[in-house]
Amino acid sequence: MIREKKINVSSGYRMILVLLVAQLATAYAVFAALRAISVVGIVAAVLASVVVLVCWVGFFMINPNEAKVLQLFGKYVGTTHEPGLKWANPFYAKSAVSTRIRNFESGQLKVNDSQGSPIEIAAVVVWKVFDTAEALFEVDDYEEFVQIQSESALRNLSTTYPYEPHEGEGTALRSHPNEIARALCEEIQDRLEKAGVTVIEARISHLAYAPEIAHAMLRRQQASAIIAARRLIVRGAVGMVDMALDELRDKDVVELDEERKAAMVSNLLVVLCSEESAQPVLNTGSLYT
Repeated sequence: MIREKKINVSSGYRMILVLLVAQLATAYAVFAALRAISVVGIVAAVLASVVVLVCWVGFFMINPNEAKVLQLFGKYVGTTHEPGLKWANPFYAKSAVSTRIRNFESGQLKVNDSQGSPIEIAAVVVWKVFDTAEALFEVDDYEEFVQIQSESALRNLSTTYPYEPHEGEGTALRSHPNEIARALCEEIQDRLEKAGVTVIEARISHLAYAPEIAHAMLRRQQASAIIAARRLIVRGAVGMVDMALDELRDKDVVELDEERKAAMVSNLLVVLCSEESAQPVLNTGSLYT
């Protein structure tokens, strides 16, 4: 595996001065050789001029948050990160690699969750290159590699967790976004480690049931919400009935036998748990007996 290694290159501004001086010196040498009519001198001066001209090819620019990967005839030499005008061996092949933070959003994938329900899911992945040598030499196209592996990790994660939690279940895609984001980030990072890429953040950007079951799942969610609300209402009504009986007994308002107590409990539960407003009925028959 090829790992990144730092390489120091010369300052381009200093080399401009050096090459300008060398260019003037070789020009003067050519002129002097021509005056002296020396064939050897002329050849040497011309060769020196050609060498100086070739050295001008060695200049290159590095932008902020960018790296240049240097190769000599196919062999990896090193990577330089320092921005500015630089100079290196003119025969070095120089490949630019951006080290800026980048992000992309995957397409909406149609997969099955852990319970087999078809869902639509998409994610946003924030990433950057941390090892330029691995990014260039270990994979064919590291940008395409990031996208394909991220979508593959998202598919695998979707089949591991259910869309929503049910009784006795823990983490779910809809109810635990932070845990899911952490798991997704770790899985993508494991896949991209060999490409010299680090994942900064990965989060689900779209999550929904597939259209063919969305209506049925919506009805199930509504039924679950109604059951939960009913359970809360009944628990509160029982507490209020118990409190009412305790108050009547403690303050000695009225003595109720078991039959009347059962009737009172039934009436209170109907009033408290009914969806419609209660219609009171006054029993006045006992007034005329």
